[in-house]
Amino acid sequence: MLVAVTACVSGVAHTYMAAERLEKLCQQEKWTIKIETQGALGIENALTEEDIRRADAVLLITDIELNGSDRFTQSRYVQSGISAFLREPQKVMSAVRKLLSAPQQTHIILT
Repeated sequence: MLVAVTACVSGVAHTYMAAERLEKLCQQEKWTIKIETQGALGIENALTEEDIRRADAVLLITDIELNGSDRFTQSRYVQSGISAFLREPQKVMSAVRKLLSAPQQTHIILT
């Protein structure tokens, strides 16, 4: 199971576009994912401590400082800017595949 957080500067279009793209990509990979959005409407579909603890990997797709980013320090995660993810989603998905076999607390930052 994967968990993700998406957030953009304006909190409108890109936050939700990234969440939709992640859902479709994970379906193709046959991965289960729960996505928290931090947008104009606030935090929606908030990840619980249990969600994060049980996750095989975390995706942080954001152009801003996340609310509660400290929740992920003990997790394996891939972090990418939202625009970069929307342009090259396969780069992020490739990083997730590598991350799944990496030790806990492995962090991959894509630029």
